[in-house]
Amino acid sequence: MRKYDIKKVLNWLGFMLQCPVCSTKYQIANIKVLDSHQEEDFPEAHLLIHSDCHKCKSSVMFNIDISGPDIFTVIAKTDLTKRDSTRFSGMSALALDDCIKIHESIQGFDGDFKKAFKK
Repeated sequence: MRKYDIKKVLNWLGFMLQCPVCSTKYQIANIKVLDSHQEEDFPEAHLLIHSDCHKCKSSVMFNIDISGPDIFTVIAKTDLTKRDSTRFSGMSALALDDCIKIHESIQGFDGDFKKAFKK
């Protein structure tokens, strides 16, 4: 079984990928691995990475899937900072009941944010 060196993957990211806003290459110091998983029986790895552009300060999240020689990357621009992404990555996922409660509260929302935040 082939284990992937995450540091090499991050170096590749810094070399190959650029900021979607200003086209600056990413620096490895600004890349943070939020989640990673490597398959035991297959040459596969999955990474969730956050990065801030050192030039324009925009933030992106990368979802990287490595399957043998193939690397698939999905990039999404985000307003989450590194600090936000670290804080939220440790939280549990929303349950179905949470979604229903949000839906019900939005249906009864009259647009008065001051009143809503006082609760």
